[in-house]
Order: sequence, then structure tokens, then C-alpha cells
Amino acid sequence: MSRNARIASVVAVARAVRMAVRPGGPSIGERAGAVPRMVRATLSGDYVGVSKGRLLMMLAAAGYLVSPLDLIPEAVLPIVGLADDALVLSWLATRLVEETEAFLEWEKTTMGTPAGAGAPRGASHRGAGAPTDPYSGAPRPAAAQTVPGDVVR
Repeated sequence: MSRNARIASVVAVARAVRMAVRPGGPSIGERAGAVPRMVRATLSGDYVGVSKGRLLMMLAAAGYLVSPLDLIPEAVLPIVGLADDALVLSWLATRLVEETEAFLEWEKTTMGTPAGAGAPRGASHRGAGAPTDPYSGAPRPAAAQTVPGDVVR
């Protein structure tokens, strides 16, 4: 691997880590829960932010990581054997963070609150005045005061 490719890989991982841990961003649990929805939406053609080929590559990378077979076995070349796994893991983690970030944003803007997702912790639907959207705080229209996934108290 060339020096420029290694630097680009480290920069991509650093960007993904910053994105994954920024205050107010989706949690690891939200990202993990978004993966099956992203796959379904991509396969159905509703979401075009990630290609089917990219999904296949991500699945192959996950399979490579859990497979006992390696391109470069650790028993033969310990350092290099671990390096190929680390490279695949960093690529997969970066892709997952970036793809789920884009998908969650798409889901929020095009579909509203995902079905099955309740209000954020500490949020309540009770209070004075008109009901508000638990994510944006904006008043809800009368027709959208309760949606599937809302917790009604």
C-alpha cells in the first residue's frame, strides 16, 4: 500500500470517528438499527444513496472479518496478517458510519420519524400548547399528532 493510500485511509477513518461521536449525532444503537432499514430501502429502490454493489462489498467485508480464512493468515505473517484485517475493518467501519449518517438524514427528511422509533430519552408528548415533533421541536399539524411508533401516555 502506498504512503498516500495509507494517509487517505487514516484520514477517512478519522473523519468517520469524528462523525460518529459528534454531540447530537446518531448513537451507535441508532446506526445499528438503521442498517437493516437502509438495506431494505436500497433493495426496494426507495433509497438510492448507496448502491447495491456497495452493500454487497460491505457484506463481503463483514464476511471476510468473521471468516476463519484469511488472504494473509496471521499464523504465517503475524503483523501483515493482522494488517489486512485492520484495513478491511477500518474500511467497513468508515463506510457504515458514512452510509448510515446519510441514510438517517434521508430518512428524517423524506419519511419523518422512522416507524418504531419513539421519542428521544427524556422527551415527552405532554405539555402545554400544541404537540411538537420530538426531533425538531416544531409544532405538529393536527392530523399528525400521533404516528406509529409514538408512545401514548
